[in-house]
Amino acid sequence: MAFPQRVKMSDVARAAGVSVATVSKVVNGRYGVAQATVERVQQVIHELGYEASLGAQSLRSHRTNVLGILVAEFEPFSTELLKGASREVAGTGYQLLAYSGGDGGGDGEGVAVGWERRSLARLSGTLIDGAVIVTPTVVETKHGFHVVAVDPHTGPSGLPTVDSDNFAGAVLATNHLLELGHRRIGHLSGRADLESARLREAGFRKAMADAGVPVDERLVGVGGFKTESAAGTAAELLALPDRPTAIFAGNDLSAISTMDVARSMGLTVPDDLSVIGFDNVPESALVNPPLTTISQPLQRMGAEALRLLIDLIAGVERDTHIQLPTELVIRASCRPWR
Repeated sequence: MAFPQRVKMSDVARAAGVSVATVSKVVNGRYGVAQATVERVQQVIHELGYEASLGAQSLRSHRTNVLGILVAEFEPFSTELLKGASREVAGTGYQLLAYSGGDGGGDGEGVAVGWERRSLARLSGTLIDGAVIVTPTVVETKHGFHVVAVDPHTGPSGLPTVDSDNFAGAVLATNHLLELGHRRIGHLSGRADLESARLREAGFRKAMADAGVPVDERLVGVGGFKTESAAGTAAELLALPDRPTAIFAGNDLSAISTMDVARSMGLTVPDDLSVIGFDNVPESALVNPPLTTISQPLQRMGAEALRLLIDLIAGVERDTHIQLPTELVIRASCRPWR
C-alpha cells in the first residue's frame, strides 16, 4: 500500500514559482520578500497543507512552540485536565501535545513507576519546549526544560505543582455523611503511592475523630482509584454482616463502581446505602442516581498548570505551588440514615 508523501518545502516553492530559500524566509518570518510574494507563498502553503517538521524547526530555532501534557493513561480525571489546558493554550502562540506514556500492566491496575522519565526522554530536545505531567510517580527528573506536576505522588516538592485541597475535601465528604446520621461509614482509599489518596483518607479519619465516631477498620479498604479493584473491595465491605450504611469512595470511578456492586447485591442507593465520591467528573452527574461528590476544579487545574508552565518558560516570577479549593456537590446518592 502506497502512503501519501509529506509535502516538502520544495513542493511549495515549485507550486509558487519561487526558490526554496524564499519559501524558507516566508515560513520563518524573515525579511527580504515582497508582500505579494509572501501572500502567494502562504496561499500555496494553505492549499498544499504544508507544515514544517517539528524536529527541523527545533534544530533551527531551539524552540518548537509545542507544550506537552503527559498522562499515564487517558481516563476521566486526566481528560478533564486536558480540556482546561486546551482552552488555556488558545492565543498563546503554543500548541499542545497530549501524550500517554504510563505503560501500565495488562491488568489495567497500575502504571509503571518512572513512566514520566521515559516519556520526557522521548519528547525532550526536539518535540516540546516544556511539559505538564499528571500524577507523576516521581517528581525529580532530569529533563533540561521546565516541567509542572499536577497532583504529584509525593506532594509538593522542588518541582512546580498544581493540586486541590484533598484533605479539606475529604473532611467535607465525611461530615456530609455524618450530618445525615450515618455512623458505620466505609472508605475506599486510592492508590497507596499517591499523595492525594493519603490526604483523602487522612481527612476521612480526621472528620470521624472530630465527631467522636470510631473508625471500624474492617470498613476501610483499598479501592485503588480503579473500577475493577474498587468493585472487589466494595463487594467485601457490603458482604459483611454489619455492612456500612454509607461509603466515601476515594474518587468518582470507585464510587460509581460501588453503586454497581450494591445494585448487583440487591441493595438500593441511597435507600440501603449512601455513596459519595471525589473529583466531580462528568460521569458522576450521569449515573443513576446522580452521584453526590466532592468537586475539585479539574479543568481549572489543567489551565493553571499550563499557564504556570508558560510563565516559567517566559521567566515570569510567581508562586510555583498552586492549591485550589474543593467543594461539596449534593445530588441524589446520599440520604439520611433511618
